[in-house]
Formats: sequence, C-alpha cells, structure tokens
Amino acid sequence: MARYRTAPTASPHRPPGIPSLVGTEAAERFSYYGMNAVLAVFMTKYLHLMDALPGEPMLAAAANERIHLFKSFAYLTPFLGALVADVFLGKYHTIILLSLVYCLGHAMLAAMGTQGESAWWLYAGLLTVAFGAGGIKPCVSAHVGDQFSRSNSHLLTRVFNWFYWSINLGAFASSLLTPWLLEWYGPHWAFGVPGALMALATLVFWLGRDKFIHVPAKGPHFVREFFSGDGLAALGKLLVVFLFVAVFWCLFDQNASVWVLQAENMDTRWLGIDWLPSQIQAVNPLLILLFIPLFTGFIYPALGRRFRLTPLGKIGTGLFLMVGGFALPSIVQGWIDAGQRPSIGWQFLAYVIVTAAEILVSIVSLEYAYTQAPRAMKSFIMSLYLLAVALGNLLAAGVNHFIQVPDTLATIDHRSQADAKGNAPAFVEVGPDGNAGTDDDITVAYENGRRTDVTYGAREAVERVVAVVEARIFASEPPEVPAPAEGEALAAAEKDPWGQPLRYSVDSSLKCRIWSTGPDLQPKTPWDQGIRLEITPFEAPMDSAWSRFVARLRPTHPWVERRKAELGEGSASPSAVASPQAIAAPAPNCEIDRSPFVGGLVHLEGATYYWFFTWLMLGSAVCFIVVTRKFQTNLYLQDEAGGANDPTVPGPAPGDVHPPG
Repeated sequence: MARYRTAPTASPHRPPGIPSLVGTEAAERFSYYGMNAVLAVFMTKYLHLMDALPGEPMLAAAANERIHLFKSFAYLTPFLGALVADVFLGKYHTIILLSLVYCLGHAMLAAMGTQGESAWWLYAGLLTVAFGAGGIKPCVSAHVGDQFSRSNSHLLTRVFNWFYWSINLGAFASSLLTPWLLEWYGPHWAFGVPGALMALATLVFWLGRDKFIHVPAKGPHFVREFFSGDGLAALGKLLVVFLFVAVFWCLFDQNASVWVLQAENMDTRWLGIDWLPSQIQAVNPLLILLFIPLFTGFIYPALGRRFRLTPLGKIGTGLFLMVGGFALPSIVQGWIDAGQRPSIGWQFLAYVIVTAAEILVSIVSLEYAYTQAPRAMKSFIMSLYLLAVALGNLLAAGVNHFIQVPDTLATIDHRSQADAKGNAPAFVEVGPDGNAGTDDDITVAYENGRRTDVTYGAREAVERVVAVVEARIFASEPPEVPAPAEGEALAAAEKDPWGQPLRYSVDSSLKCRIWSTGPDLQPKTPWDQGIRLEITPFEAPMDSAWSRFVARLRPTHPWVERRKAELGEGSASPSAVASPQAIAAPAPNCEIDRSPFVGGLVHLEGATYYWFFTWLMLGSAVCFIVVTRKFQTNLYLQDEAGGANDPTVPGPAPGDVHPPG
C-alpha cells in the first residue's frame, strides 16, 4: 500500500482518478444491464430450448420472481463486500478481487447449453454474478467519494451526477445491443458480450491504480466508529430513509420484468423503428443522459433560487413522481386487458416520469448515503443504500411468489423425469375425489421424453370453444382474439363435466385463455384446466433506411426459429396439443399456438397487479414526508493528507461533522 497515496491532496480541481473510474463504471454497467435487459425474455422464450430435449417455457410470474430474487441477492451481497473493504482489504483490492468473480459468472451464463442442464448454468451464473456485482457496488461509489477532500468537495455533486451518467451510458448501449444479439445470434452472444465488457472494465480499473487515492481499511477502528454515537445515529437515520426508498426500487426495477412482458403485448413499431420488447428499457438510460445535465445545469439552480433544496426534499418529490410513473402503465395494462394493442410510446411517456423520479431518488440517495457516513464506514453505509434496492426486489419477488397458483403439469413433468426420464407412456394425476379413472384425473402422455398429449375432464368442451375462437381470429384483420364480452359469451355456451360454464380471459389482443375452474369448482387453483392461444401475426418488416441497414447485420431468421428447426420443433410449441377435430388451415396473416394448462395461473394479474404497486407507492411517499421532516443533515468527508484531519489517523477528527447548510 505504501506505493499508493492514501489521502487526497489539497486542490480545488477534479481528482485525477475520476476519468478512469467513470470509464470503468460505464463498461461494468454495460455488462450488468446488458445481461439484466434480456433475462425476462430469455427465461420465458429461450431457456427451455437450450438443452437437447426441450422443456416447457417458464411462466411470467415465475420468471419475475427469479429475476427479482437475483436482483435482491445482488444488492444484499454489498454487505459482505463493504465489510471486506472497510475492515480488511480496502476498496481497491476488494473491487479487483470481486471483479474477477463477476467475470466468472458471465462466463457461466455464456456457457449455457454447452454442458449439462442449462437451468443449472443459469442459476449458478446468476448467483456468481450477484456475488461479484453486489460485492463491488458499495466499494466503487465509495471509492469515487474517497478521491475528494474538503478543498474540492464543491465538485462532489457534479462528479456523482457524471458518475451516474456513465452508468446510464453503458446501460443505454447494452439495452439496445443485447436484446438484438439475443434475438438474432442467441444466448451465447447475448451473455458473452457483456462478459467481455466486464473483463474490459476490470482491466481499465487496474490500469488506473496509480491515479487513485487508496484509503486503507480501518480494521478495529471500523468497529469503534460503528458503535459510536455518530455511527449509530447515522445508521438509524439512513435505515429509516432507505426503507421508503426500498418501495421506490420495488416499482422501478420491474421495468426489467413486468414492463418488458407488457411491451410484448403492445404495438412496438414506433418512431420508424420496429423495437424488440426488451429494447424499450434503453429509453431510461437515454433519458438519464439527457436529464442529468438538465437537472444539474438548469432545474436545480432555478429551484434553488426560490426554495431550499434538501436531499430529503428531493427524495420525497421523486417518490411522488414514481406514483405517476407507475399509474400510467396501470392504465395501459387496463387497455391491454380489454383486448387493445396500445402503442409502445405510452411506455416511453411513463419512462419520462420514472426517469425524473430516479434522478431525484437514486442519485440523491447515493450522495446522501456517502455524506452521512462516518469516514471509517463509507463502504458499509453505501451498502445500506444498496440494501434498500435488495429489499425492494425482495418485495417484488415475494408478491410474484405468493400470487402464483401451483402448476399441476409442471409437477407431473418433474415426476416423470425423476421416475422414468419421461419415457413412460403416460402419467396420471388423480383428481380431488381421490379415485383413479374419473373425470377429474389429469393424464399426460410422453414419447421419447417429450410431452405429446394432455387429457383432462373439460378438454372436449374447451376444444369446441377453441375451434370457434380460432375461426374468429382467422377471420379478423388484423388478427386478434375476440373482445372479452364476445369471448365470454362463446365460452359460457359450453359447460364442463361439473356443470360450470367455461371461462374466457384476455391477456392481450394476441393472447387469450379458454378454461374451466376444474373439479373443485374454484378459480385460480391447481385444478384450473384449459388452453392458452397465442397469435403470431405475419407482419411485413418495416421498410426504412435503418431497418435495411440492420437487416444486413443479422441472419435471415431469428435464433429461436433456427433452434426449433434444429430440435425438430417447427413453429409449434412443444406443449401444443392437437384438436380431435380438424383445424382450419392457418390464415395467411397469422398462425396460432395452442398450449394446454392445468393450474399455473396467478391471483393478481393484469391491471390489478400494477394498481397494487401504485397505491403502495403513494402510501409510502406520504409516510416519507411525515417521518423525515425533522431529520438533520451532516457532512463527513475525507481530509487532505498531512492535515489535522488526516483520514489515516485513527479516531474522529475535530470538526469532522459539518452542520446542515
């Protein structure tokens, strides 16, 4: 450590290590957000095709749960990284060590489908990425703050804004590129390119080592400062603030899960571009790149001349903006539930509101956490801010877990694989009456390990309604499922073996369900049974200079189509069940995919799901204003080398705490 400077020198100028840190963060965030951008689509559309024997697509609620569990773990592990940095290794060495772990996780994701079960590689890779990415998160932002002293502390807000700007530059580029790589070149490229950028980020950070201030680990002094009056006061105050910030992150981070899945049900042709559903996430970092100079150079100075702008005031304003940012997708989802196909431009407008809220909450919280942290606890206190993100994602994961209804077909599949590798002719799930051979039994047939047929009590009645609904779809232009009222009337005309009318549910203008509540006569239980229909329109590609340029860079057919051809799956779902009646030849404007289901629905769906979180955010914003109105703001910064407050000298220095204002 002796070869490195351990304290900043007195200077009014920008620290020399900042450009290296900003460049490193841009590359690292490219890798993280690139991988994160495609997770929802990959889990629901690609994962089941990675192995030689294709399985069933993952349901949306299950994918949402796993994505938010991954994110929550990625924001829980900062505690470990912070303790290692503050007590043992220091921030620089902790970042280097855990960045190598981070690279290993990306390599595991890129290796999916090459050896063993792909789901194992996915979860192991995500766990490793979460460990590496989470461990360095509090260290990197605290390392930025360590480059400053009181002499140039006036630049701290500006640099944290540009630091956040670099994060979003990487996120913007990866949110556009990675979904395109997944669509046309497949998962190996989509996960491999972000991994290469993470390796580059590690190299850039190592090259800048001689320019950084290397504040040494505090060792036992960390423990003394943690249990001091200042340490406990800072800890308690920040925990209260970040409990409310956690609700913000619960909503915000769903733009990578439920917002992406919502975009699949919208018209994604907008501004002359045929967007992929996961690419719309790029709007957020693009707006951040535009909004940070706007807020820093114009909005904050203009408001500051009329009001006293405090960090907590900015955060509270951002929480209220988030209410509006989530209310708009709630309204849009209501249109989708009604069978409409709204423009993706509505999500763009929602991103404008959400991005403004992010600047007021996320950037300000980042700076607030650093300035409120005693000097020996910088990384640890920064991890508290990241803990708020983890708690928010745990809340989202928990909601998605508890709304899921057990999937009876998935249970049978697992039993068949464990029992006979799927080679038994059929597996029977005895229904609620406990007697085999009755109408409530579920029978699943397999051939060469693949599910070939599903038989359930309401099948014949469901198939009759499906045939009529398909005829309506083929006759419509553009092809779309019947409106809720029409579909409900068609379904109600048929009764299941238990005397109940069938049900019809619209997921979007291109997706619907015809189903029975099953032998228990209760909806949303493991005995719901029916068929999902999904339309794939045959749309002509957009003809523009940009689309023609992009077309020259990609293969003729998307990766999924090429992969299904390799597996002999054709264009149909591996779970599609043929109707006993002859099905009309597909109309030239679309094809329809059938998927049987038994169980596997959700209790909270559609617009109701979105409104639940919108009201939760409103209540949290109101409580935040009430609880934090009396909080005081302190300022803890590193001091110049050789001064009375040299941060390498153990113990708190006189005047280390600055009063508010």
